[in-house]
Amino acid sequence: MRFKLGLTGSIGMGKSQTAAFFAEAGCPVWDADAAVHRLYGAGGAAVAAIGAMFPQAIVDGAVSREALRAVIAADATALSRIEAIVHPLVQADRAEFAKTHPEAIGVFDIPLLYETGSEGEFDAVACVTIPEEIQRERVLARGTMSAADLDRILARQLPAAEKRARADFVITTDTLDHARAQVQDVLKKIERRIDA
Repeated sequence: MRFKLGLTGSIGMGKSQTAAFFAEAGCPVWDADAAVHRLYGAGGAAVAAIGAMFPQAIVDGAVSREALRAVIAADATALSRIEAIVHPLVQADRAEFAKTHPEAIGVFDIPLLYETGSEGEFDAVACVTIPEEIQRERVLARGTMSAADLDRILARQLPAAEKRARADFVITTDTLDHARAQVQDVLKKIERRIDA
């Protein structure tokens, strides 16, 4: 892979849509959430290890996210133990993806890129952003979580301002056209870096 771009941003900031714009522009995109789904699915690489530690989290041969949430809620040490299993597997999946796209500018969609200390694996990082009030509106409009759920998630993530400050590129997702134009601009800048 000629250039590895980490793509991050807090929940509801428009990261998935931005990743789709990179894909539309011809970039292979690796998705951390999709990788975890593969690892948790029947026959997935995380199932046996998580099952050995938390047998109640395995349903029909796969890791049940709902059961895992209950485990984490009941045991303060569970999350760090699960992460110790899952993070190396996710990292291996990411490395394999990079190997299969040797010529490309690859985009790695990683919500917790800074939180997991992964930024050093990338040639640059792009952070998607919008004002926090729009973020809250977007997430709560999905109807999949309460304001308290959102606050809990945000408490585990770096503040958006810190992510923006640490990123090489910032993409504001206020409108689809604006976000798409910024993706094109980021790709032009990366091409210039590669050619320099």
